[in-house]
Amino acid sequence: MCIKAASLLPSLLGVVAAAALLAPERAVSVDERKLSFYHTHTDRRLDVVYARGGQYLDDGLDQVETFLSDFRTGDRREIDPALLDLLYDLQAAVGSHGRYEVISAYRSPQTNQMLRSRSSGVALKSQHMAGKAIDVRLRDVPLKRLRDTAIEMQRGGVGYYPESDFVHLDTARVRRW
Repeated sequence: MCIKAASLLPSLLGVVAAAALLAPERAVSVDERKLSFYHTHTDRRLDVVYARGGQYLDDGLDQVETFLSDFRTGDRREIDPALLDLLYDLQAAVGSHGRYEVISAYRSPQTNQMLRSRSSGVALKSQHMAGKAIDVRLRDVPLKRLRDTAIEMQRGGVGYYPESDFVHLDTARVRRW
């Protein structure tokens, strides 16, 4: 028995060595979802991994919720993880390696009402108040391409605001304006 074990040892070491060489590659292939943001009103930045291995990460979601809070009031609301997935998939679809520039994300009811009093383009029941909408741009992608790709994805509402240089994305019903 000892002779057989001794003859298997080189084979076993070969398997272990091969596994060790493959281990870094497997670590890289883990499904990790990362987003990078710059908030145009607060001048803050966030690089965050919000999901790994098909699971949302509480710490990552908490960082996003804090970052995308209402900058006028400080109010926070849970951000729909499907919105983050939409941003992640949209960025991949357009081939961007840039940082999302955030113009608006969560809005408290007070902020939404204040903005409605100043503009006819703010919805009474805005998806921003539900944590399901964001207004963004990517500097390395033409705004029209960002809009068109988001529309093709059919994953929610898409608003196009070329004068203000942003696209509105939300995870409500599919529509566009």
